[in-house]
Amino acid sequence: MLDTNTLELIIFTTLALFMLGGSLTMISAKQTYISAFGFLVAMLGLAGEFALLDSRFLAIAQIMVSVGAVVILSILTILTINAKDESLPHEPYKFQWIITTSILVAPFTFLLYKVLKTLPEYFSGVQTINSKVVGNLLFSQWVLPFEIVSILLLTAMLGAIIIAKQKQKGENS
Repeated sequence: MLDTNTLELIIFTTLALFMLGGSLTMISAKQTYISAFGFLVAMLGLAGEFALLDSRFLAIAQIMVSVGAVVILSILTILTINAKDESLPHEPYKFQWIITTSILVAPFTFLLYKVLKTLPEYFSGVQTINSKVVGNLLFSQWVLPFEIVSILLLTAMLGAIIIAKQKQKGENS
């Protein structure tokens, strides 16, 4: 039988592979709806990581906001716009740019990892805040900004649909 630490490591690795695979699909896919599906897989993996950390509120919020709202709205917008392959930009050096920027960002990522590894020492005296406190604050004091952001996202999606429809009418005329 597997002990708890080994099982957690297996689950963590599986979720990390889902996030990595979804992210790579999101970056490398030529069709936009496949990119959106890659984003969906990455966000579900992130929600699983939150659940693995025993932060149920963040896991559910991740699923509701990122998966339920942002990804589904993005997929509906992409399907409504119906972008054709010839209207997509030609990117012959896409993978070279991805590799180059990954190499350039790697030292900063390592530096950030070193800084974040030492942070628990600085915050050892601070009281912990659990997800219940965050949930109460989000849905009591921060309801208006939360709703404003959701309306802003909805307006941006509607604007993209209207602009795309106007371009399609101009091409068909």
